[in-house]
Amino acid sequence: MSEVWITGIGLVTALGPDRETTWRRLVAGESGIGTVTLFDTAGFRTSIAAEVDAAGLALPVLDRTVLGHASRASRFALAAAAEAVADAGLASGRLDPHPWALVLGGGTAGLFEAEAFVARRLRGGARVRGLGELVDVPQDAPSDRLGLAFGLTGPRITVTTACSSSTIAVGLAAEMIRGGEATVALAGGADALCRLTYAGFNSLHAVDAEPAKPYDRRRHGLSLGEGAAVLVVEDAGHARGRGARPYARVLGYGATNDAFHMTQPEPSGAAWERTLRAALADAGVGADTVDYVNGHGTATEQNDPAECAAYGRVFAGRLADVPVSSVKGALGHCLCAAGGIEAAITALAIARATLPPTVGFAAADPACPVDPVAGTGRRGSVDVAVSASFAFGGNSAALVLGGAA
Repeated sequence: MSEVWITGIGLVTALGPDRETTWRRLVAGESGIGTVTLFDTAGFRTSIAAEVDAAGLALPVLDRTVLGHASRASRFALAAAAEAVADAGLASGRLDPHPWALVLGGGTAGLFEAEAFVARRLRGGARVRGLGELVDVPQDAPSDRLGLAFGLTGPRITVTTACSSSTIAVGLAAEMIRGGEATVALAGGADALCRLTYAGFNSLHAVDAEPAKPYDRRRHGLSLGEGAAVLVVEDAGHARGRGARPYARVLGYGATNDAFHMTQPEPSGAAWERTLRAALADAGVGADTVDYVNGHGTATEQNDPAECAAYGRVFAGRLADVPVSSVKGALGHCLCAAGGIEAAITALAIARATLPPTVGFAAADPACPVDPVAGTGRRGSVDVAVSASFAFGGNSAALVLGGAA
């Protein structure tokens, strides 16, 4: 089967509208979590989240067929895809169609805009004006806009498995490349904040009034976030033929279902151990080869110990020697985009020999006995890394990435 490379990365996060701004600020230990401005948070347990500054997006030049009534989530996806395609050195456009595959994790899509439409109607606004705000409601709307914008005529899949959506999207794209179904794929995910999501996590008592503190004994919940990541996943032979260089290789991935609870993790770590071992088996590497884990690290009281228990079961006596960091203390929990963003960060960590920090971590928890890369980024060579996503409903997935051969 074909070797799979990541040759382009595009990022849109609360730390910045592009890859390099996000990486620089993340490694410096900065946080993008702040006061919510998109909607009124009165009455909620928290008033913070990791919002994207949409005004700073570098959107490709598009006509109204693509950009008209595009939601925040679609605009995030378009900006990230444009950056990734340019980064990979690939030409694209509606007048120059390509049979590339497109696999994106999708969640709220245009729900934020739909909420605005409903609020206006409840205030007595016009019935017809603004119906375009409902165009992007389907979860596959960002995928549809990317396909139209970049002339993608190959397979198109939208994955919706909560927080593991875009992890699975990258894994499926790599599987397509390995199986010869495509030579190039755009993979990742996009998600945007909305009132429904915010209210839901508040009602679950899953959010912290302060910025999230993954793996820290003072943690009291997550901070929600939004953004997008698009990775160019490419057949290595095709990439070599055009002189491209990889950030990392996609060695394998695994996806399992906990079959335990709709929102709570299986506490022993056995369920997530299965996920990790499935990914390692698909990659054909042992747990003893892993140099770094980009963890799920939501900072909820139940998730972090269950996650660390899974790592203990997999890495055993090596656990203290395998750095495990979570970017959610800086970028928030970006839901269906989280796994793609974290896969992109993991690929950058491999390519730049720098481990991203767990922003917000300060006090060790005996229930989370991992090295969280506290403070700022840490220099360190990474040959094999795992990016893990453990989602609501038991939808769990992990990617195994490797250094460029």
